[in-house]
Amino acid sequence: MAEAAHLAATIRAAHPEARSLLDVACGTAEHARLLVEMHGFEADALDLHPAFVDIARKKLPLGAVYEADMATFALEARYDVILCLFSSIGYLRSLENVRSALGRFRAHLKPNGVVLVEPWFPPGVLVEGRVSTRTVKTPELSICRMSFPQIACRLSHLHFHYLIGRAGLVEHTHEVHTLGLFTTDEMLQCFQDAGLKAEYDPVGPYGRGLFVARAT
Repeated sequence: MAEAAHLAATIRAAHPEARSLLDVACGTAEHARLLVEMHGFEADALDLHPAFVDIARKKLPLGAVYEADMATFALEARYDVILCLFSSIGYLRSLENVRSALGRFRAHLKPNGVVLVEPWFPPGVLVEGRVSTRTVKTPELSICRMSFPQIACRLSHLHFHYLIGRAGLVEHTHEVHTLGLFTTDEMLQCFQDAGLKAEYDPVGPYGRGLFVARAT
């Protein structure tokens, strides 16, 4: 809830009259739900993964949730705010795809609308092989997530290993996420190429920075 409140304040600071928003790469749309229910926004959302779209539709019964690629989507609606958070832009992997996505964002803005994009880490920040651990424990369930990055040129491959423990049973699963590594200057140029003028906050809502952009 605190994250959603901070995000709402960031949106209001960028566009005080904003009401409609599109949450791109929304995942399960939990933040969009909170922005609607607690902060008075009207939200649509889109994601590439059908399972997330199904969950998001349940959380946003008054909004439209689309199964679509952020680099190619085309909707009839236009929005005061377009969000792309939690470093989802990194999943596009190449600057060409980033330009395409930002062009789509630009095309779906209302007059005076704003785009908020939280980037992934730039090159040289992630430490290859460094292991991070997070744990969650309830009376019925224990989960341990261990992860480490592998760097290959301008791509980061994030290896996640999960131990999931229940009474008398421990399961293991593994997944790899691949995100592109782009410099701040490269991102700013992509915004410019897409017809957007961006400002960069190096901290942002979650410590990875934030681009706030408007149509030129």
